[in-house]
Amino acid sequence: MPQVRLTCPLDCPDTCSLLVTVENGQALKLRGDPSHPVTQGFACSKTYKYTDRMYLESRPLYPMKRVGAKGSGQWQRLTWIEALDEIAARLRATISSHGAESILRYNYAGTMGLMEGSHAHAFFRALGAIELEETICATAGMAAWDATYGSARFGTNPEDVPHAKLILLWGINSLATNSHLTPFLTQARRKGARVIHIDPYQTKTSLYADQHIRIKPGTDAALALCIANIIISRGFCDAEFVDTHARGFTEYAAAAAEWDLPRTSNVTGIDAAVIEALALEYARATPSFIRTSYGLTRHEGGGNASRAVTILPILTGQWRHRGGGALLSTSGAFKLEKSRLGAAHLVKRETRRVNMNQLGAALEPELTESPKLGSTKISHPNPIQAMFVYNCNPAVVAPDSSRVIAGMKREDLLLVVLENAMTESAALADYVLPATTFMEHPDIHTAYGHYYLSYNQAAITPLGESRPNTWIFQQLARRLGLTEQTIYWSVDDLANELLSSTHVWLEGVTLEHLKTEGFVRLNVPETFLPYANGSPMTSDGKFHLDPPPAYLEPLDHVSDEYPLRLLTPPAHHFLNSTYGNLEKIRQLEGGEPVLLIHPSDAAQYGVTDGAMIRLSSQQGSVTRTARVTDKASAGAVIAEGTWWAGSAPDGLGINTLTSQRLTDLGGGSTFHNTPVRLEVAALASELEAFDDVTYTAQIARLGDSRI
Repeated sequence: MPQVRLTCPLDCPDTCSLLVTVENGQALKLRGDPSHPVTQGFACSKTYKYTDRMYLESRPLYPMKRVGAKGSGQWQRLTWIEALDEIAARLRATISSHGAESILRYNYAGTMGLMEGSHAHAFFRALGAIELEETICATAGMAAWDATYGSARFGTNPEDVPHAKLILLWGINSLATNSHLTPFLTQARRKGARVIHIDPYQTKTSLYADQHIRIKPGTDAALALCIANIIISRGFCDAEFVDTHARGFTEYAAAAAEWDLPRTSNVTGIDAAVIEALALEYARATPSFIRTSYGLTRHEGGGNASRAVTILPILTGQWRHRGGGALLSTSGAFKLEKSRLGAAHLVKRETRRVNMNQLGAALEPELTESPKLGSTKISHPNPIQAMFVYNCNPAVVAPDSSRVIAGMKREDLLLVVLENAMTESAALADYVLPATTFMEHPDIHTAYGHYYLSYNQAAITPLGESRPNTWIFQQLARRLGLTEQTIYWSVDDLANELLSSTHVWLEGVTLEHLKTEGFVRLNVPETFLPYANGSPMTSDGKFHLDPPPAYLEPLDHVSDEYPLRLLTPPAHHFLNSTYGNLEKIRQLEGGEPVLLIHPSDAAQYGVTDGAMIRLSSQQGSVTRTARVTDKASAGAVIAEGTWWAGSAPDGLGINTLTSQRLTDLGGGSTFHNTPVRLEVAALASELEAFDDVTYTAQIARLGDSRI
C-alpha cells in the first residue's frame, strides 16, 4: 500500500518525519521515518494515535453556528458561504463601531507549520487587529538565551551528544518531551558518559538517568550560580576562553561568589555534598552537555534561572568541543526569509498588544489594572469585541481559566473557533469552522530540536468540508476587501519566499528538493561548534555575562494559607491538550487527572491514597483524586498533563488554579509558581457531584450535541 511522508506538526522539538499508509483515500497507519537521522524509524506513543483522533465521530466537519446560549450545545449547520458571509458582516459592524483593534486572534502551536500556523496571522495584521504576544511557552527562555548569546537560538547538535562524557538534563523530562534525544543519550552512556537529571520530581527521565537530583521548584538559578562559584574559585574556569570571548566576567564572578554551599543547600533543598559533587563532576568533564528546556522558566524568576544554567558551558570552554555546550532550541538556525511571514511587515510599534497569558483579564468588558498580573498592564478603553481561536484551546490551556471562560462566554463577544476537534473552547463558540489536520494540507516546518527543514505533503483529501486555516482567512479577506498580497499566498508561494534567503546555511535548498526528499539538513558544518569563537549574534561577538543572572524569590510565596506549590508538567502521553479527547490516551494516563502528593505532605494533611481532595489557590479550587507517592517532592503537588476539563471529576481544568502573573524576562507564563492548599473533600454532599460524572456527560454539557 502507498506511503506518504509527513512531518509531525505538534509542539515538540523532535519535528519527526513520519510515514502514513494510505488505502482508498484513508490514512491507516502512522510510523516514524527510518531514513530521518533524528526520527530513526520510531514515533512517540502520542503520535501513533493521531489517526484515531482524526477520525473521531465528534470531529467538526461542517461549519456550525450556535443557536442557543453559549455552551448550550445547540448548533445549526451552515454552508461555507453562509458562515463566511455572516462572520464577515459581523466583522464589518465591529470595525465600524469599535475599530479593528477590538479584534483579537488567539493561537499557538496546535500546528507548528509555517503556513497554517505562522502565516495564518496575515489576515489579522492586514486588518490592523490586536497583536497577540505568543508568550505561553518559550519567551522567558528565549529572552534569557538572547541576553547572553544574542538574538538567535541554536546550540549543540543533538547528533553530537554521543561525544559527551557528562550530560545534564536540567528541568526537562526528555523521555516524554524530546524522546528522539534518547538514542543519542544511550550512545553516549555506552561510551561511558553519565547522565544526571535535575528536576523537582521523579519522572521517566529520572529513572533513565544515572542520578536524579531533586531541586526545590524555582531555585535553579541558585544551584547554577553555586556551580559557577565552585568552577571559578577552585580553578576550573577556562580563563583563556572566558577572557577572549566573554564580557562582564568580574561582575558575574562576584555574583556567583555569594552562593556558597550552605546557602545554596538551604535554598534548593539539595544536600551540600551532592551540590559539591555535581559541581566538581561538571567542572572536570569535557565534553559536557546541558540539555535544558522551558519547564524551569515557568516561575517568576524563570528567565534568570534559564540564563544562569546556560552560562555554565562558557566557564569551562565547552563550546570548543564536539558534543559540549548546551541546547535550549535550534530554532534560530533556520535563517529563512521571514520578513513577510504572516504579514509581519505590517506590525507597527503602536499596534495594540495582548499577552496571551493574560487573556482572562483582556476579555473582561471593563478596564483592569492589577499589580498581581505582573509587569504588563491590562488596560484599554476599547474592550475586545471579537476573537478568533485557531491552533489552540484557551479554555483549557490558558492560565486562570475560570476568568478566561467567563470572558469567552460574554454574549457580546463574537467568538469564532477554527478546529479539527470539538474542544471545550469550540463548545463556547458562536461559529465553529472545521479545520484540516496536517494529513490534509501541505506545509513547511522548521524545528527546535534539530537542524532539518521539512516539508509536509497532504496525504488524504480533507474530511467533510474541513478547510485549512489560511483558506478560511483568505475567504474572509476577500469579503472584507483586503488587498495585502501575502494573505493570498499558496504554500508554494510562501515556501519560495522563505527559501529566497541568501544565508549560507540555506544555500542550495529548494522547494523541489524539499518536496522530493521530505527533509533537508541545513548547511551547518558536519562538526557544528557554533560558539567556539564567541557569539556570532551579539554586537561585539562576545558572550554577555553582564548583568549577571540572579536568583529571584517568587512574589507569590507559599504561606500559612497556601503552604504548597503546584507544578503542572507534561504527561507522558499528552501533548498539551491535543489528545485530551482520545479515550485510549486518557487510559494510558490512568483514566483521569490526579494529584501526586509526597507521603510526608499526605500525612500532614490527612490524605490517603485514592482520597478525593480539594486543591485551592487564589484563583479557584479543583477536586481531584490523590496519588500518594514518593515520585512527588515534599512541598510540591504535581498535576501531570493538560487534561480537558471534562475528564476531571469536577469538570474543571487544572488552570482554574494558575495565575496570569508573568516571568521576569520575556513576559512568559508562571504555571509552576502557584501556591496552593489542599484538604480532604470529606462531606458526602461535596462528593455526590463527582461520583457518577463521566467524561461523555461533561463534554455533552459543554456543547457537543453529537456525543
